[in-house]
Amino acid sequence: MNKKKKILIANRGVIAIRALRAAKELGYEVASVYSTADKNQKHLRLSDEAICIGPPNSKDSYLNEAAIISAAELSNVDAIYPGYGFLAENAEFAEKCTKSGFKFIGPNFDIIALMGDKIRAKELVKSLGVPVVPGYEGKVESKEQIEAEVEKIGYPVIVKAAAGGGGKGMRVVNERSALWEEIQSAQSEADLAFGSKEVFIEKYLKKPRHVEIQVFGDGCGDAVHLFSRDCSLQRKYQKIIEEAPAGKIPEAKLDEIQQISVNACKQMKYEGAGTMEFLYENKEFFFIEMNTRIQVEHTVTEMITGVDLVQSQLLVALEGEFNLNQEDLKINGCAMQCRINAEDPETFIPSPGKITQVHRPGGYHVRFESQIYSGYEIPPNYDSLIAEIIVKETNRERVINKMRMALNETIIDGVKTNVDLHKKIIEDKNFHEYKHYIKYLEEDLLKHE
Repeated sequence: MNKKKKILIANRGVIAIRALRAAKELGYEVASVYSTADKNQKHLRLSDEAICIGPPNSKDSYLNEAAIISAAELSNVDAIYPGYGFLAENAEFAEKCTKSGFKFIGPNFDIIALMGDKIRAKELVKSLGVPVVPGYEGKVESKEQIEAEVEKIGYPVIVKAAAGGGGKGMRVVNERSALWEEIQSAQSEADLAFGSKEVFIEKYLKKPRHVEIQVFGDGCGDAVHLFSRDCSLQRKYQKIIEEAPAGKIPEAKLDEIQQISVNACKQMKYEGAGTMEFLYENKEFFFIEMNTRIQVEHTVTEMITGVDLVQSQLLVALEGEFNLNQEDLKINGCAMQCRINAEDPETFIPSPGKITQVHRPGGYHVRFESQIYSGYEIPPNYDSLIAEIIVKETNRERVINKMRMALNETIIDGVKTNVDLHKKIIEDKNFHEYKHYIKYLEEDLLKHE
């Protein structure tokens, strides 16, 4: 009898329990790592092994590459699942996994490195026919030089960290007099966050939507897309609500960008799940980055396609199985996800602490992905995401109605959450009419209260 395959989950929270379920359903054994702050995580109780890798601080635990590799060796696993965040897009870690004899569940480390460098990524996808935002990707050599370059682009512009994301090292500049100061500020923040001062400059689109194309490749030159997502409802570049498919976009235009994304993945020989991210304004798409991992919002794509993306990741990595055929993939209905964060819904200050009671929403095509349970204590050391509510229906109006019901059913006592913020958003007329954009929450909905 063949030995059961075994994976190590090198993550925590929502994605850890999601990965464990996917692996167990495939018959794999699971080892999980945890910090001392996470000893009561639910997925640890369901794992075959649980290995403590350090104290609460992420750099001493979930970012401790040596500790994770050691845990993989100790538990004798076949592969390491990085999830999202932490080391998921760390090319050096992916390479160390490979050199240590473990399959890194994701694309090859050289692809991760390439797409992690925003400047090189833009150059590559542009050469593959992907439309990009007009900008300047050269070196910032002097105040006069960069002012001249930006004059060619035209104000407003946005300064971005080449090595990062999540809104860090980003500055919007509306006029020449502020440019140099904002560049220096962005460089300092980027250096602290990512260890690199390199920045680039793009034309600032005033009210774009954030549209993503989910892709999946076999690593040998075959790839598919699993349609689109709209992730335009954000706060400080952090997504709050995600939907699939993206609506109010001409079908021909969407088909074109989906095919362009697939072709790029085929030429890169991309392996596993990935996302091509675009800004969409005035009926035009502009590439901003590629995420070389599973994303928080993968769930809405699963709901409209019927494809388990996490299991697909495991199968292509561990079995070499690629069972996705573009002709067989169809959109079935609409889906929406609300990210539930442990934070004050008005000030957005994190709210760690003990959860005294949890009541999960239920019903047909309602998912509640979470680690939390009554009595669980949310540590103050990590991201405030504690749950995802995902619903599916036949059309967007019914999706909104179903999400309203799910939010009203949700009870999480003991800590503050942003559930009430979600309720406010889904009652908003502009949200219903698809008139929101990536800064709508800050510039309109909350500003006018």
